[in-house]
Amino acid sequence: MSSGHKTLCAVCRATPVAMARVDYCFTCWPGGPVTPPPCLRCTSRIDYYASGLCRRCHPSAIPRVESCLDCHAWGATRTLGWLCRGCDAWRRQHRTIGACCICHTTAHLSNRGSCRLCHKQASMLREFGQPLDLIGANRDGQQLFFAGMAFQRETPRPPRPRQTPAPSLVQMTAGDQHVLFPTQRDLTTHGRAGLPLPPDPDLAADLARRARERAGQQGWTPLITEDTCHGLRILLGLQDTPGAPLKASEVAALRGIDLPVWSVLEVLADAGLLEEDRTPALDAWFDRTIADLPDTMTGELRAWFSVMKNGSATPPRRRPRSPVTIRLHLQWSLPTLRIWANTGHSSLREIDRTAILEALPPSGNPRAEAGQGLKSIFKVLKGQKVLFTNPTVRVKTSNSEEHQLLPADLTSLRDAINSTKPAQALLVALIAFHALTPSQIRGLQLTDTRNGRLHQAGRIIVLADPVRARLSDYLDYRNTRWPNSINPHLFLHYRTAGRTIPVGQRWVKLTIGTGLTATSIRQDRILDEARATDGDARRIVDLFGLGIKAATRYTTNLDHPDLTNLPPASP
Repeated sequence: MSSGHKTLCAVCRATPVAMARVDYCFTCWPGGPVTPPPCLRCTSRIDYYASGLCRRCHPSAIPRVESCLDCHAWGATRTLGWLCRGCDAWRRQHRTIGACCICHTTAHLSNRGSCRLCHKQASMLREFGQPLDLIGANRDGQQLFFAGMAFQRETPRPPRPRQTPAPSLVQMTAGDQHVLFPTQRDLTTHGRAGLPLPPDPDLAADLARRARERAGQQGWTPLITEDTCHGLRILLGLQDTPGAPLKASEVAALRGIDLPVWSVLEVLADAGLLEEDRTPALDAWFDRTIADLPDTMTGELRAWFSVMKNGSATPPRRRPRSPVTIRLHLQWSLPTLRIWANTGHSSLREIDRTAILEALPPSGNPRAEAGQGLKSIFKVLKGQKVLFTNPTVRVKTSNSEEHQLLPADLTSLRDAINSTKPAQALLVALIAFHALTPSQIRGLQLTDTRNGRLHQAGRIIVLADPVRARLSDYLDYRNTRWPNSINPHLFLHYRTAGRTIPVGQRWVKLTIGTGLTATSIRQDRILDEARATDGDARRIVDLFGLGIKAATRYTTNLDHPDLTNLPPASP
């Protein structure tokens, strides 16, 4: 006779035996009863169960009910680690551990610095429509309660009358009232409590309704939804001109009190109450970079920057360039521009062919990079008729030196592919087996993987078996972690789960891990294919979607000593 997999005492038939190969418990021991030994895990000397553990620690025993470790509510069990459900959720939402500002107990603290028991006492005694008074509610002690049972207010809140949804109450005023002394708001020192209430409660309620509708559409968590409504109320209360559009720079102040900025911006933009006044990061970087140049030269560079960033619809037409290209061209030409400024040149109109040849480095990558940056600036300014001539015409600059392509560290690569993190394992496997670029990975969507094949930019890639296994594991993790997300992209993290944007380049770099880069993994895969096919460039072009020139770089590196000494590649 046994209870579960434990053999019961042959005398009382109710208690497990004291130990293996013994038919009696300690109470029914012949010549006993015998005092049980202390528990091997918690050293308790009461309620011994079996195998050296007490009933509270043994996995097969049914422990007694005890008080919650945090709020002392009666009814906590071992299921949640001797916590009630409320404290378990409280710990997951509030990660900060410290001394409570009310009872000075070390626990998980809220944004106001209080533990859950003090917060529960204050919310229980708060009157309808009044702010939360933590100090006053806990001055005379605290009322304990049973776990899993919500308290009932003595004065219940009046039921809200049912009514049809009212039309939108968002109305913008004629203009913003300018203040005499503009100040920069700092909410960090003040916190969330005690801020002024919105002067127009109807407008605040309408924005809260819009926020909840958007939360239901995009799968926001309840915490993000409530924080978004809270942030909207704070911004409306601090507004100098009620009803005027809110500036995006003012919304950024919510970061100081740990409120989401992106969700508030989306709700305000949807309601037509957002005024975008933030300076783009690229524009701010450009202004800082050319700040020490002469004014005339700065104006000419601004004309070049405008064409590079926005393009030109008038002849000569030009497409916008990427921010990376703009940064590189300016950085490569900036040392030469500063030399000209220090030697007395205040405008690029004063630069001739002789000045270009004297400023260029003698050879190597520095000459190629400086020449490319200067040619970009003078060509654009000549096309916009800012300059009369282009002094860089027919000026020869050397080509950039190509670095040697070498294999990646296989130890780090295996560790990343076999990682316990589903996102890292799948991300590295896609690069290591199919040589996808970071931009291609960021753009992958859920609908791109069908029947074991990856459909990417007109190509159909048959996924390798290890990639399929890691894709299945990641999809299970994604559905468990973000079940309500409407983001169509394959890879997510906590900042993009409630939106429809892809992950950033920094997330890809951090997910790959230390010691590896996407470029090194991709080059290792293509080099391995080149070795396996004896330098078949057509095979590389068809398999990885490269051009002939890019494929030739890999086939011409097969004679490198670091590659010839490697073991033969497996087919």
